[in-house]
Amino acid sequence: MRWIYIAAGIAFYVKMLLLSNPAPTLPFSIVDVIVEDSGVPNAVSGIILHNRLYDTIFEVIVFTIAILGANFLLANEQPLSQVRQFTDSSSIILARLGATMAALVGIELAIRGHLSPGGGFAAGVAGGTAIGLVAMTSSPEAMQRIYQRWHAAIWEKVSVLVFIALSVMTLAGFELPVGELGTLFSGGMIPILNILVAVKVALGSWAVVLIFIKYRGLL
Repeated sequence: MRWIYIAAGIAFYVKMLLLSNPAPTLPFSIVDVIVEDSGVPNAVSGIILHNRLYDTIFEVIVFTIAILGANFLLANEQPLSQVRQFTDSSSIILARLGATMAALVGIELAIRGHLSPGGGFAAGVAGGTAIGLVAMTSSPEAMQRIYQRWHAAIWEKVSVLVFIALSVMTLAGFELPVGELGTLFSGGMIPILNILVAVKVALGSWAVVLIFIKYRGLL
């Protein structure tokens, strides 16, 4: 039976390599249709937050579950007694400079992600990168105090709930005016969803960074 499996695998890969799969000839451009339907020049944002918004809702929920899972799995472990940080001035300056640049890029991607390459997920990753760079050069206690002072955990949960509520409204047919294509206030609900996703991913990344530094140090 082993040789049958091997022969079937070889035949399958030969089929993928040798047989062509021509693209269908359409009388219209799929990208143009998506841009016209969503009202934003960034067709990727149009697909993620309009054409397949139902899938994106569960992607956000999965990210939320991953954060809860990290907190749950490490909750019973003993925190590290000492966490080593970068203490030399050159590393601190470079990390803080990189954090500033990443934060500015994240804000730009969140606000203008529907007009140019970017979007909520990319903006959240940039924001999480900025937070991670700051955490590498700051004490865990100070980062935890800031996290609690600004009620970041509450804002993260609120952003998820608002995102789900607006997404359900959009799927039910209640949409904002699309506006003029290419302007900042266009795309209906897409810019708002982009910002909510960016807040969710950035604050969720902050929570995960704090958890891993507390129990694992700087990995």
